[in-house]
Amino acid sequence: MDRPPCALSIAGSDSVAGAGIQADLKTFAALGVYGASVVTAVTAQNTIGVAAIFPLAPEAVAAQLEAVAQDLPFRAVKTGMLATGEIVEIVAKKVGQFRLPNLVVDPVMAAHDGTPLLDSQGVEALRRLLLPLATVVTPNLQEAAMLIGHPVRTRDEMEEAARQIASMGPRVVVVKGGHLEREEAVDVVFHDGRVRLLVAPRLEGVAAHGTGCVFASAIAAGLAQGLGVWEAVRRAKELVTQALHHRYMVGRGKALLFVPGQGCA
Repeated sequence: MDRPPCALSIAGSDSVAGAGIQADLKTFAALGVYGASVVTAVTAQNTIGVAAIFPLAPEAVAAQLEAVAQDLPFRAVKTGMLATGEIVEIVAKKVGQFRLPNLVVDPVMAAHDGTPLLDSQGVEALRRLLLPLATVVTPNLQEAAMLIGHPVRTRDEMEEAARQIASMGPRVVVVKGGHLEREEAVDVVFHDGRVRLLVAPRLEGVAAHGTGCVFASAIAAGLAQGLGVWEAVRRAKELVTQALHHRYMVGRGKALLFVPGQGCA
């Protein structure tokens, strides 16, 4: 019997299933990777915004992580919403304890409507404890600014932010430029001391929920399948572009992504 590669998502639950754990598991499955999950928080949200957030107790997060890490042969791990500094500390400790490979950190800090998704202690713990363990970190412009302490508004500032974040320990930094006002969606990738660009056409007027989650989980899936880092990142960018083209409009707010290969239309 075939054994697919396994990846782990450590993130919040999204009740509209467009982001968080739900988006990660759908992305893993679409790419042929078996996904397990550790829930860090339960959110009440929809395509319009976030109504409520309920972080789990750190002990509950630790128990979930220990249970799956003791059993499944994970080849990659993706973290998303971690909610609190205590949860960040637990996750960093367990990633080190179980020597979990290919850590992809999506440093989720706020929802698209501005709702905070990580407390101030969590931001500091992320810098100090989790980024040094990361293979890839994927901040958007706002998250990059919060990590380095000043705004990121131009291509040059994206490159400088990537270098500064790389100094915190991750092997590869991808600063996502989707929110820049440009004709193209350009991401800056800093790897092995050099900058490379990922460019895709911008879809005008498209506002979608969960793009960052799909991107980071697609990278983790690629690493779990044995792809090199650059190839995993490049494929993830292509996947998000395809998912945006095949988006759903099922609610009254943002579009939801359809990841090709999910098996429904």
